[in-house]
Amino acid sequence: METTTKSNGSSNKTPDKIPVAAHPLAEDPTDIASNIKYHSQYSPHFSPIKFEPEQAYYAAAESVRDRLIQQWNETYLHYHKVDPKQTYYLSMEFLQGRALTNAIGNLDIQDAYSSALNKLGHELEEITEQEKDMALGNGGLGRLASCFLDSMATLNLPAWGYGLRYRYGLFKQSISKAGQEEMAEDWLEKFSPWEVVRHDVVFPVRFFGRVEVLPTGSRKWVDGEVLQALAYDIPIPGYKTKNTNSLRLWEAKASARDFNLFQFNDGQYQSAAELHARAQQICAVLYPGDATEEGKLLRLKQQFFLCSASLQDIISRFKERKEGRKREWSEFPTKVAVQLNDTHPTLAIPELMRLLMDEEGLGWDEAWDVTSRSIAYTNHTVLPEALEKWSQVVMSKLLPRHMEIIEEIDKRFIAMIKSTRPDLENKISDMRILDHNPNKPVVRMANLCVVSGHTVNGVAQLHSDILKAELFADYVSIWPNKFQNKTNGITPRRWLRFCSPELSQIITKWLKTDKWVTNLDLLVGLREFADNPELQAEWESAKMANKQRLAQYILKVTGETIDPNTLFDIQVKRIHEYKRQLLNILGAVYRYKKLKEMSPEERKATTPRTIMIGGKAFATYTNAKRIVKLVDDVGAVVNTDPEVNEYLKVVFVPNYNVSVAEVLIPGSELSQHISTAGMEASGTSNMKFALNGCLIIGTLDGANVEIREEVGEDNFFLFGATADEVPKLRKDRENGLFKPDPRYEEAKEFIRSKAFGNYDYNPLLDSLEGNSGYGRGDYFLVGHDFPTYIDIQAKVDEAYKDRKRWIKMSILSTAGSGKFSSDRTISQYAKEIWKIEECPVP
Repeated sequence: METTTKSNGSSNKTPDKIPVAAHPLAEDPTDIASNIKYHSQYSPHFSPIKFEPEQAYYAAAESVRDRLIQQWNETYLHYHKVDPKQTYYLSMEFLQGRALTNAIGNLDIQDAYSSALNKLGHELEEITEQEKDMALGNGGLGRLASCFLDSMATLNLPAWGYGLRYRYGLFKQSISKAGQEEMAEDWLEKFSPWEVVRHDVVFPVRFFGRVEVLPTGSRKWVDGEVLQALAYDIPIPGYKTKNTNSLRLWEAKASARDFNLFQFNDGQYQSAAELHARAQQICAVLYPGDATEEGKLLRLKQQFFLCSASLQDIISRFKERKEGRKREWSEFPTKVAVQLNDTHPTLAIPELMRLLMDEEGLGWDEAWDVTSRSIAYTNHTVLPEALEKWSQVVMSKLLPRHMEIIEEIDKRFIAMIKSTRPDLENKISDMRILDHNPNKPVVRMANLCVVSGHTVNGVAQLHSDILKAELFADYVSIWPNKFQNKTNGITPRRWLRFCSPELSQIITKWLKTDKWVTNLDLLVGLREFADNPELQAEWESAKMANKQRLAQYILKVTGETIDPNTLFDIQVKRIHEYKRQLLNILGAVYRYKKLKEMSPEERKATTPRTIMIGGKAFATYTNAKRIVKLVDDVGAVVNTDPEVNEYLKVVFVPNYNVSVAEVLIPGSELSQHISTAGMEASGTSNMKFALNGCLIIGTLDGANVEIREEVGEDNFFLFGATADEVPKLRKDRENGLFKPDPRYEEAKEFIRSKAFGNYDYNPLLDSLEGNSGYGRGDYFLVGHDFPTYIDIQAKVDEAYKDRKRWIKMSILSTAGSGKFSSDRTISQYAKEIWKIEECPVP
């Protein structure tokens, strides 16, 4: 086997001298190198003569997977033996990021693998770069689910993630002269070495059909089309623990008997394989466009496919006899906790009812008792358009039996209100599950979750308070104990320990322990050293190393050279009007205009800044795509302006994902979390930036409120209206009482003057004009918050000039981030919602 050899100081053997041998549990670098070579030859995916970085990546991943499979099997058998209550986390998205760095980090074998790859003529850094991010999610919802999986395994909790195996993800973003362009993700173009297909775990999932009433009076869903759900498992290792949990992803398939050979031989190729084509659609794309009826139907199919396959799997696991004893269904809630991550998996409620009644023979009351004690719901949004509502017509057609069950839940809920809470009768039309608006009758999924689940939680204190006071206030009066807050968190492993090794080493050195990686509250110990010049010098040099790494990355992906000595100011998240990337770029335009008006001497007195913005705009969200184009157009002018580009650069970072975040976040010094107050449920990138010693400029929204409390008000750049002021400000705007700041008008006019090219930005800017009307009237209060935003940015510039003060603030930001570990969040879910306990593998 030929290998390319690089000279490397630590390489004590040439690649050819490394024996080819299977060592699945190897810990010694030479044995690991042998195991990697073994996989390259005996688990081959490429021609045998190649061992370039790509081949080395797949072989190394399979070598790590050997170790994971051993732990996985031990974990599975241990859970089977102990039979604890288990959590099943249902989510349409999991944004996993790369698995190799995370796996060798959690298994504590980075050095061994680095050394093993050196022996084979490769660098670990180069090999990890070969891995493509799993394209199973889009934004914060999916990344939160992935952080939660990491914490569940690290805390030795018996828990499973359930999702769909999207072949093409949401999309891969590229930026051209026309703005954002979308292409299919290619993470499965070759294969993923982390998946294990379970050919024995297959469940039928039905669509359409009709409900048959049997002579006994019971009902059965029959006919329609039936697809197969096939399980793919991805191992989720905990940090320095034997427990390795599973993320189970479903793939939709049709069987060989669904292929019509007669039609095919008759030349009717498409109709011969029609069911196979329909099966492929289900797991093709995350959030397919839903502007058409077909798109809506496909989304509903995806949601039901996830719920049905997962619940059949959960039930089959529950029914596995323990010591030969048949289980009672009343035990189900003592063994199973199902968590719905947002409303996408709401159909788990009627599907569990259907399985219990129609397949297992339970009566309504018993099935309802089991279902309502097993399922809990996490709400992630107060945006009305994001609270899912499905057409009753579509639901009845696709899922006729489920529609019957939902109608019955609705009927019984109304009867309960009338008999126990006559004072709420006038609220029934808002509270009930079915909205019978004659123009557009819908099923309100959030209402179904609240009525049916045993617990409903928000994801930050402010968000949970808004849910209780506004969105779900009437339900709170019926079930005051049903509502909880669980402030989101992030895993400190991926988001500090692995992505910023220099800073991690400094933290460990000054705290005299690395226990902070699993007990993040220990970071508070940094406070006593925040003024220490030695720590400040080390801290600044670690931040600089991260900034240089980021500058190299930006050069590679955009061709733009950025100066690590400037203030790195970053906003990365989904592009959405409520997240207000438009406010950021208007501020940048104003800054550019002022710099142009200054003399060269005046410019030298300013704080040089590099503004980076990244994120995907949904393919059909026109205004979001206009914002992406505006950022890119502003950058094209500013970055080539010789008078200004020493003092300001504006860069759009393409194709934002987890791996990009792992470079951007450690290199950031100021991060913008500037949503209209009351609109961001929590946010979690704010926590990642704060943990990495980045200062936040933000509104009092979502988890910003709690971050500011924890890091200290002096270490947070606050501006903007508060959540309780927003409704009145909108009303004032409608009544023509808004008086725009001249600086705001100046920034908009500068864009309209074609200073940034000939593209027509009027439709985007018009959303900020007028007092009311669809898509007008500045619903997100960009104009109202602009003056305080510009004022606080001036304070940022001043603070940055005082290096000691800035670095102290940065240290205090990290020191105050202990609360925002997903380990804390998951411990709270486990104790207060799921009632599960740790089950460590001995």
